[in-house]
Amino acid sequence: MYVHMFAFRFKPGVTKATKDEIVTAIRALQDEIPQVLETFVGMNESPRGAGYELGGVMKFADAAACEAYGAHPVHQKLLGWLKPLIEPIEVDFTASLNAQS
Repeated sequence: MYVHMFAFRFKPGVTKATKDEIVTAIRALQDEIPQVLETFVGMNESPRGAGYELGGVMKFADAAACEAYGAHPVHQKLLGWLKPLIEPIEVDFTASLNAQS
């Protein structure tokens, strides 16, 4: 499994309605991009968020699937209007479930 994590700080002037639209648009990617296996996204509720207001996690089969997602036209269209509104941080890594013995 490959995991893509992200968090956004919003630039000044981004409204609550726009933030809600962003969450909805990110959730919709799972239905529109076949490489996305699972999506978790929402507004940050932690007091330790260092100004990051939105966080999310996406699961992929492997790094190649994540790369295909990144280049997908639906994702690129989202980035076109999203990037001017945010200061993002992203972390990608290979993950495996811990086996309990």
